[in-house]
Formats: sequence, structure tokens, C-alpha cells
Amino acid sequence: MTVPAGERGTTTVAPRAVRRIAERAAAEALPDGGSVLRGSAGVRGTSARISVGVRLPYPVRADEAARRIRERAAARTAALTGLSVPRAEVRVDALSAGPAPVVPEAAEATPGPDGGRPGARIRAERRVPAAVLAAVGAVACGLVLADVVAVRFGDAPAGWRTAMLDWAATHGPADSAVRIGGAVAALAGAWLLGCALLPGLRRRLRMAAPGPEVRAALDREAAARILRERALGVPGVVRARVTVRRRRAGVRAGVGYGDPAEVRAETVRVLGAALPELGLARPPALRVWVRREAGLPPEPEKSEEPVESVPVSVERPEAAGRADAVTGQSAAGGSDAAVDGAPGARDARDSLRDGGEA
Repeated sequence: MTVPAGERGTTTVAPRAVRRIAERAAAEALPDGGSVLRGSAGVRGTSARISVGVRLPYPVRADEAARRIRERAAARTAALTGLSVPRAEVRVDALSAGPAPVVPEAAEATPGPDGGRPGARIRAERRVPAAVLAAVGAVACGLVLADVVAVRFGDAPAGWRTAMLDWAATHGPADSAVRIGGAVAALAGAWLLGCALLPGLRRRLRMAAPGPEVRAALDREAAARILRERALGVPGVVRARVTVRRRRAGVRAGVGYGDPAEVRAETVRVLGAALPELGLARPPALRVWVRREAGLPPEPEKSEEPVESVPVSVERPEAAGRADAVTGQSAAGGSDAAVDGAPGARDARDSLRDGGEA
């Protein structure tokens, strides 16, 4: 006896279970240092829509990492739940900066083929000069070949070829046009030789590689940005301009507060520790200039605080003694203890005269 399909029962996968599966599948495709922050899922019939928020390590290609996570989450969710996943979203909600890589060990472990020197530099591909030269050569050879084939089949030579031959027959090395053309050809040949022999990529600094077959280079602008960020982290530095060359790195820092000499010493220490972290085969020499920023108040000079002036009253000893004898108060505290000639002094004399008569 066959039971109808409607009476066999149904299997329902809750959205919470789909969300947990999607989060676990996304975690399997995360790069080292990444994590899943939150996820959500919705189920409608036999299809499910999932969304996952992740934290990626820095630096990393966010688009490529998100694509791998999305494909992994959609495939694993569909395989484990039996639902179709027509839409899967991956949100990069945060980036986590990991510890700076330690490069001095790699620099020490990269002896070159001649004992201690780094390997060869990365050579420029010279795509534009090669393409231009190939195009000019192909056009010239094609025109000559087409004209030679036409002459072999009985046609007359092309007008441009006969005109060139006539001009070359009537002009010698003493003509100005021939000299100018020869100079241009010599310069073009020297430029092509330089492109073929010189490595190029002067804007990149050679880095120490972990093996003899590995070559690496760092752009000067990237090195300058790293040194500038380190310089701006020094207390007292409010502005920094960094230029990096092959053999020298110059830093001009603006001091907003603090002693410029102390700020310069701290900047030299911080940047001196940052140069080996770049992993260069030959770290450039460091030069640091500091100056106080215009428009900022100078440091106040240390000076002793002025002593407050305390008012002092001067009294005559005779008047003070008479006042003490009559009132029993000190000269400084009694209101009638004043300089001789004041009303308080006359009252004291009157009291003494009255007492003597009595």
C-alpha cells in the first residue's frame, strides 16, 4: 500500500539552524586572523537566504576573501540542509590589524649567490617600448615584403620606395638632414639599449627575500607613508614630511609642543627602529630635521613667581606703648593704635592726663 505524498509528513529546517550552518561554513573559509561576527537566515519553502558579517585581518584583499566566503557558505548550506540558496550575502563589518611581521630574521637568512649580498633586482617589463618597437618593425617589414612580392609578380615598384632610393642616392653624410636623422637614430638606439640592459623600477626599493629564488621590492611612497605614520606617533610632532630615496630617507617634522631637541631624539629613535621593519636589503640612511611650527606659541620660559606685596603699617613706638597701657591691646591689633597725631593718639593722651590728676 502506497501512502500519498501529502500524508507522508514534512521536514522543516528552522532558520536558526540554517544560520548556524552558514556561520560555521563561513568560518571555514576565513583567512587566518578572521572571525564571524553575526549571521542571519530566512527560509521560504525550499529556498533559503543567508547573510553573514565577518571580521577580516588587515591587510587582505577584501573582495577575494568575501567571494570565497560567500561561495563556501552557499555550497555548504545547500549541501547540509537540502535547501537551495539563491542569494548569499557577506558583509565585511570590521578589520583587525595583526602584529607587524618581524623582518630582520628574513634579511639575515637571505645570503646572495656571492656570499651575503642580496639577489638580483626585479627588472621592469618595458611593455610600452617593446610594443612600440614591435609595431613599427612589423609595419615596415610588411610594407617592404608586400612591395617585393608585387615586383616579383610583375608590378612596378611602389612610389615611396623609389623616392627613398632616389633621395638616398642624392644626399650624402655632409647633408644636415642626414646628420639629424643619424643623431635621432643613435639616440633611439641608446634608449633601446638602456631599456634592454638596465633593470629599471627606480621607484622601488629592493627587499630582503626569504630564499635565493624569491625577489621582492617595496615602493618608495609606501615606505614614506609608513615612516610618516611612525613619526606622527611621536609626542610633540604635529606635521611630518618624508622623502625616501635609494640611499637616504629624509624626515622634516614640525614640533607643536615640547623641547625640539628632545622631540628630534625621540623621532630618530622611533624611525631608527622602524627602518629594519621595512625588510629592505639595504636600509637607507636616516636624516631628521625638526622645527617649531609657525603660529604656535613658544614654550614659556621658567621664571620665579613674583612675591605678593603685603601692606605694612609703620607705627611710632611711643604711640604704640601708650596705646597698650590704656587699651591693653597690641599696636597692630587695636583700632586706636595709630601714628602720633591721629585721633586715637589724642584719646590716649587725654586718658593718661585724667588718670594722673586722679
